[in-house]
Amino acid sequence: MRSDLASSAAPLRGLGGPLRSSEPVSTAPAPSAAALLLEEAADLLVVHRDFRAALRTCERAWQGLAEEPAGAYVLGAVGFGSLEVKCSLCVVGIQALAEMDRWREVLSWVLQYYQVPEKLPPKVLELCVLLYSKMQEPGALLDAVRAWLRNPHNQGLPEYGALVELHLQRVLLPLGCVSEAEELVAGFTAFSEEQRLNALQAISTMRQQQKHGHSGSEETQKLNLEGSSSHKFLPLLTLLRQLWNSAVSHLFSLPFRRGLLAALVLCLLVVRLDPAAPPSLTFVNQLAQLFRRIREAMSPLCRLPIHD
Repeated sequence: MRSDLASSAAPLRGLGGPLRSSEPVSTAPAPSAAALLLEEAADLLVVHRDFRAALRTCERAWQGLAEEPAGAYVLGAVGFGSLEVKCSLCVVGIQALAEMDRWREVLSWVLQYYQVPEKLPPKVLELCVLLYSKMQEPGALLDAVRAWLRNPHNQGLPEYGALVELHLQRVLLPLGCVSEAEELVAGFTAFSEEQRLNALQAISTMRQQQKHGHSGSEETQKLNLEGSSSHKFLPLLTLLRQLWNSAVSHLFSLPFRRGLLAALVLCLLVVRLDPAAPPSLTFVNQLAQLFRRIREAMSPLCRLPIHD
């Protein structure tokens, strides 16, 4: 990116050098102050690598342009109009900001001179798109490029088609704006058949990636939910196991057995069963069998030492 931007500013150097003796004296007007400052800014950028000074020189040139009347500006023997000087100043300024790692300020810096995105020169807008795309921040330019492309005056420029394709490849598709990209391709009739097919292929690829990414995110959410449920269920199982072990230990402890026997005896006294009565014989036999089973089951535990 930096080499691309620097190459845009490099041809501005040396255009105002002295004439050789064999050359006729030009009758063109003297270079304007803005044109001279443009040459100085390009020299600071490319030769001296003084990016801060180059940016300040561009800003001084812009101030001078605001004070001078519109007209033709001449840089050496090459005629430069006011629009060309302004565009070249932006190219040098963008490069200087990028070199100082202040690329986030580029859009606001150029808009302070052009006020609205629709008035940006195609070359300046192209450099902004390339810069923000390379820094993986194309969303910062989304609204600006939209406004520029919708402007009727810009739609008649020869650079319009290249900027449509650049907007599609560098801004819309990286941001996942598939529907907008399809509308852009369908509404732009100046595309060649090859360009249209390439654009539709890129859009189809992005749509497939979005579908796979959506299904993958659903699977991830499902696995996370299952993992969260299992993590919540494991402590509950551990707690239930501890309660079960405690209940079993208390159930087979000696004090519990004695309490159970006392409760059964108390029940017999309260109900006042008559052992001689025939209806009570069945219950007494069942009760005796229950005691016999309890005694057989508890006999191994009675041999264990009792810890109070």
